[in-house]
Amino acid sequence: MSVSTLTGTVREVTHAFMRHHGMTTVFGNPGSTEMRFFRDWPADFRYVLGLQESCAVAMADGYAQHTRRAAFVNLHSAAGVGHALGSIFTAYRNHTPLVITAGQQTRAMFPTDPYLYAAEAAEFPKPYVKWSVEPARAEDVPAALQRAWHLAMQRPRGPVFVSVPEDDWDMPASPITLRSVDYDTVPSPAAIEALAVALRDARSPAIVVGAAVDQDGAWDDTIRLAERLGALVWASPMSGRCGFPEDHPLFAGFLPPLRQAVADRLAAHDLVLVLGAPVFTYHVHTGGEFLCEGTRLVLVTDDPVHAARAPVGDSLTGSIRLTVQHLLGTIGRGAPARQTGRKASSAPAATQPMSGEYLMAAIARRMPKDAVLVEEAPTHRNALHDHLPVTTSGGFYAGSSGGLGWAIAAAVGVGLAEPKRKVICIVGDGSALFAIQSLWTAVQHRLPIAFVIFDNTGYGALKSFASTMQIGDPPGVDLPGVGFVDIARGFGCAAVRVDSHEALDAALGEAFAADHCCLVDVALDPGTKRLY
Repeated sequence: MSVSTLTGTVREVTHAFMRHHGMTTVFGNPGSTEMRFFRDWPADFRYVLGLQESCAVAMADGYAQHTRRAAFVNLHSAAGVGHALGSIFTAYRNHTPLVITAGQQTRAMFPTDPYLYAAEAAEFPKPYVKWSVEPARAEDVPAALQRAWHLAMQRPRGPVFVSVPEDDWDMPASPITLRSVDYDTVPSPAAIEALAVALRDARSPAIVVGAAVDQDGAWDDTIRLAERLGALVWASPMSGRCGFPEDHPLFAGFLPPLRQAVADRLAAHDLVLVLGAPVFTYHVHTGGEFLCEGTRLVLVTDDPVHAARAPVGDSLTGSIRLTVQHLLGTIGRGAPARQTGRKASSAPAATQPMSGEYLMAAIARRMPKDAVLVEEAPTHRNALHDHLPVTTSGGFYAGSSGGLGWAIAAAVGVGLAEPKRKVICIVGDGSALFAIQSLWTAVQHRLPIAFVIFDNTGYGALKSFASTMQIGDPPGVDLPGVGFVDIARGFGCAAVRVDSHEALDAALGEAFAADHCCLVDVALDPGTKRLY
């Protein structure tokens, strides 16, 4: 095995280190404290400009998830980090590997608390980064970045942060030796054997899949495991990725983010195997049982925190992919019973104004088979589940934090990762307004993304909660008078407004076939819908 040592200035060593790890696409919004990083900018590097820092981080999030390797983000001092914190939180909840840097003022100016100075810079993004540092010496910046890369890629993956004083880039660096780290771990053979025995003996096993199934490349192996066991497969609540084909006969449906409702859905199973998901993600407190009597749960997770805090069940920690492969080798081949997971939803009616259900079904009819869906339409998540099945690995992304403003930017990142594949961004009007300027980046990079706005002129999810809580007329939930077509065209994006179901298919077909960025703003029924 060859050993490479990098020498030169902090900037030169950093650029070489980034190239070695494939981080030649940089996301950011630059300021004065980052300018020296760009001196002698390598010809093989690409800078992706986001018009606001939270958009830049969300773009990097989508890019890193789709490429399955850490992306590099460059932010501007404390103000830029502050703007980006919402997206950093989402990346942390998504388990997305990001190496985030931020400029800092010149070291000689620290005692005078200068303009743009970030006091306690390393503390600012905590606790939503895995590691955060401002190196004590300029020469140690590349070593800090190498450590940051390895921590970002170590399971559970996530964002890391390095603050770099602006004059450090021109200083001589301490040489660093490029190292490889194997991040794969697996539970003990005894634990896997015990789980295999329990699965073989189970009368009615079920599998609950989470985002880490797809993140860890365990999609195909999980299908084989479910088919070998004849186990029904449920999607974990609020999952940001799809871990099992939703048109498969064993797919049972989606668990709601409610404690008793989850327990009730799983009550028919004597053993529940949770793969790559928390146990469980709840949104609204309802009380009740975590599991019904007679149901045993085993969690396989790459996140020790999820293993430690699960309120019920036993846990195995390690790679989802390797653990499932070991289970397949241990269980052997059986003759599982055939099951039908869930009934197909009936076709929605073509009402006027249109429903979210009708729009989801229309997207399903017209979208290319290999399209990637990026979603942030909380009011219409049930409609997505019922009428727009995800059937491929890497075919679905959603934010796991609950914060808005992620999807439009993340779709740009996914498009940059695989520019020849159609990306369809399904986003509510309220969500879209948090990151609408990301359209400009999509246009500049000529990405064939179709943005479909589910426009119900308000925050429909909040209206639903208000109705459930019997809050009659809350303020701040309506969004009248927003011209998405005008906004999109202002950024150079083709756009059309659709007010009727007669015009919908043609508008979607044109957007999905286009080789450029398109926005379709669809007027929907503003009526309140129940979320859960």
